[in-house]
Amino acid sequence: MMNGMTTEKITAIFNRQKAFFAAQNTQPIEFRKTQLLKLKQAILEHTDEIITALDLDLGKSKDEVMLAEINNVIHEIDFHLEHLDEWAKDQVVPNFEHYPQTTQSLIRRESFGVTYIISPFNYPLMLTFSPLMGAMIGGNTAIIKPSENTPHSSKIIKKIVESAFDDSYIAVIEGAIEENQALLALPFDFIFFTGSPAVGKIVMRAAAEHLTPVVLELGGKSPCIILNDADLDQVVDSICFSKFINSGQTCVAPDYLYVHAAIQDQLVNKLIERIQSNYSELGQIGKIITQKQVENLNRYVTANAEKVVFGGQYDVEKRLFQPTVMNDVVWSDSIMQQEIFGPVFPILTFNDLAEVASNVNTYHPKPLSAYVFTKDYALGHELLNSIPAGDAQINGTIIHAFSPYLPFGGIGGSGMGNYHGKHSYETFTHQKSILVHQ
Repeated sequence: MMNGMTTEKITAIFNRQKAFFAAQNTQPIEFRKTQLLKLKQAILEHTDEIITALDLDLGKSKDEVMLAEINNVIHEIDFHLEHLDEWAKDQVVPNFEHYPQTTQSLIRRESFGVTYIISPFNYPLMLTFSPLMGAMIGGNTAIIKPSENTPHSSKIIKKIVESAFDDSYIAVIEGAIEENQALLALPFDFIFFTGSPAVGKIVMRAAAEHLTPVVLELGGKSPCIILNDADLDQVVDSICFSKFINSGQTCVAPDYLYVHAAIQDQLVNKLIERIQSNYSELGQIGKIITQKQVENLNRYVTANAEKVVFGGQYDVEKRLFQPTVMNDVVWSDSIMQQEIFGPVFPILTFNDLAEVASNVNTYHPKPLSAYVFTKDYALGHELLNSIPAGDAQINGTIIHAFSPYLPFGGIGGSGMGNYHGKHSYETFTHQKSILVHQ
């Protein structure tokens, strides 16, 4: 196995965590809060190393790392610390009137036990530590496997965890397929996976062997529907930020633009103008995760090269891909056959609003997110009500994924389950019904 982590060593860590949990060490709320503070301190102490690691792996700027990774994690820790006492209280509910001998009915949140968190490459820190916080506030232990595609980030995640916790409570196991297979063979009490639908199916099949509950945070082709009354400056501001942060490798980034034909030319011109002004240099928006993915992006684009109206430059060796706009795209084009996960904007058009939801639901149903830009809020809600999706926004993109007040998660092919804020606590605990009799 890679990194010298044998199956025996992995199993030994798992068994230590089983024993640690069984001893009730994780149950006191004060213990959980103290551990969150230790995690926060460890992250802050390693800020410079985090910034360096994410630059090496993904070409992220310091500002981007602070915004999307470090500060977001720290704010979420603070949110949990502020509200955990309230969330952890038993919920008293009315007694069943047909049984007068009942004196109390309540719901108690109970920890699962040993959890397994599989995190992705695109936001290594945030998408590791955000679910980890859920496991911790829920009173669980956790084994984490970060992505092998971001080796520098994985190393600093491991360093942070080992500086704060014993592996009988929280452990990081680096590696690739073999390590993941060894881990998935273990009878975890809960699994939280963030990544591709293909690997998500593997995780779910493995979990089924032990009837282990899972959360799957996947992806898909999230539509951005732009109606003819939309504020196009607002549209361009929002979609450029969400599509070009992390070089388009964001699960909730708008995958394609579905635009009313009456405003197509205006939007294309404004979009190209913005890219030329702010994102003109190759490499300015960061790196693509692998050389293979750069080649994939190029293949999607060049399959319909005549539709490229801006961009298309790339550098396989340096893992760079230029912001690219493709116009007059149709559903059968190569770029529309899979999640892009890169800085390419395919633009499709519609004339009749009645066809929009039907086409989205037919060609790429149940996306992770759905976005609508319009000044008619009632119409925006009506449209979103007709498109099943994990999450949605009107006149904005991706920001919902950072709110601790909103559950974040997919539906159907884009995932199952959700988390963030109180929803993380609920996800990483079981509802235990308790009835007390006289």
